[in-house]
Amino acid sequence: MAKKRILSGMRPTGQLHLGHWLGVLTNWERLQGEYDSYFFAADWHALTTKYNDTADIRQDTRLMFLDWLAAGVDPEQATLFIQSSVLEVAELNLLFSMITPVNWLQRNPTVKEQAEELHLAEDSMTQGLLGYPVLMGSDILAFKSDRVPVGKDQLPHLEFSRDMARRFNHLYGQTFAEPQAVLTEAASMVGTDGRKMSKSYGNDIKLADPADVVTQKVMTMVTDPQRQRRTDPGNPEVCTVFSYYKVLAPQLVSQVDTECRSATIGCVQCKRRMAETLNGALDPLRERREHFARQPDLLDDVIRDGNRKARETAQETLAEVREVMKLNVHTPAVTKSPR
Repeated sequence: MAKKRILSGMRPTGQLHLGHWLGVLTNWERLQGEYDSYFFAADWHALTTKYNDTADIRQDTRLMFLDWLAAGVDPEQATLFIQSSVLEVAELNLLFSMITPVNWLQRNPTVKEQAEELHLAEDSMTQGLLGYPVLMGSDILAFKSDRVPVGKDQLPHLEFSRDMARRFNHLYGQTFAEPQAVLTEAASMVGTDGRKMSKSYGNDIKLADPADVVTQKVMTMVTDPQRQRRTDPGNPEVCTVFSYYKVLAPQLVSQVDTECRSATIGCVQCKRRMAETLNGALDPLRERREHFARQPDLLDDVIRDGNRKARETAQETLAEVREVMKLNVHTPAVTKSPR
C-alpha cells in the first residue's frame, strides 16, 4: 500500500535554533519514515512580510537546509525543495485566487495578527500578505497532501485549505481530497532570558553554535531571582535552566528539583551540567552539518533532486487542474477565414 503524503515548510530565516529543532524538526524526522514526505523552504511566504529585505534569502535558505540535514531530515526518505523552484505552485495560487472570496481572507485571524505585529494599517497591507492563506493552500494541494503536521493552534490554517479544496471540487468536480491534520507535540523552549526563544530577541541557542558558545549562553540563563546566595533555597519552576531539564534531561528533573529547593547545588553548577547535557545532544547534529558543509556539492544535489521531484509531482496536479477547468495548455493557432 502506498504511503500517505505529508507536506510541511519553513520560512528561510537563516540558522535555526533549539525551538525549531525540538518543535518541528524532531517531528519531521519521525514522520519521514511513516509518510511520503515533502518538506520545503517557503521563500515566497517570506516575501509576504519581508518583500523589502531579500538580500540574504538565498544564503538563509542554504543555512536552513544544512540545519534540516543536521537534525536528521533524510533526503533518502523525504523530498526537500525550495518553494519558488516549483512554478506550478504559483500557477495554482493564481487559479485558486480566482475562486476565493475576499471576505474569507479579510476574516482570517492570522492575517489580522500578522498585520498587527508588523504595525500595518489596513491601507498598507499588500495583496501578498492578505492572500497568503491561498498560497499556503496551494502549497498543500499542489502536492495532493493527505496529511499536514500542525499543532492545535494551527488547525484554523489547515481548515482554510480544506475550504479551498471543497470550493474547487464544487465548481469543477472532485479533484482534491481534503487534507487532514497530523497533530504534533512541540516542546516549548524559552530563550535564555525566559522569554519566547527568538532570533530577534537575541536570546536563542542556534543548532550551529559551537560548544563553547552554547556553554556561554547557558551560563547567562535567567534563574530564580529570589535566590541571591549559594545557600538560599530556590524555586526551580521559575528557573529557565530547569525548563531545559524538563525537555532535554527528564530523567534528572526530580533530582534537580530536590537539589535546587534544598540548596545542595548552586545555579552555576546546575548551568554547567545543563551545558554539558545540551552540547552532548547537539554533537551528532554538528557532525552531520559538518559533513555537508565540507562538501557543498552534496547540498546542491539534495536541493536539485528535491526540486525536480517536487516539480514533477506538482506538474501532475496542474495537468489535472487545467483539464477540469477546461483551460488551454497551448493556445491553438487562429485560422483566418477566406474572404
